[in-house]
Amino acid sequence: MLHTVNKSPFQNTTLESCIRFTRPGDVILLIEDGVLAAQADTSKSDMLSQAMATAEVYALQADLQARALTELVPGVKVTDYEGFVELVEKHSTHAWL
Repeated sequence: MLHTVNKSPFQNTTLESCIRFTRPGDVILLIEDGVLAAQADTSKSDMLSQAMATAEVYALQADLQARALTELVPGVKVTDYEGFVELVEKHSTHAWL
């Protein structure tokens, strides 16, 4: 399952809810303000690191660049729009709004 998260983890609990429902082998894709969770050394970094024990975590490159985020939680993979499409084609998708 591909879980997409587009909300800032600093303004709501969408990411936390998503992580509670992920299963081994799932993928979390951070898009729009959701990429703020990928920033290293924040209050959400440990939560994201723990999620990566069972799920792959991606962040959309264009959204990282738009928010000037460069230092990411170790293990977060960066993908472009082509990679985003490949993930959607490969997995069933659940959007966390």
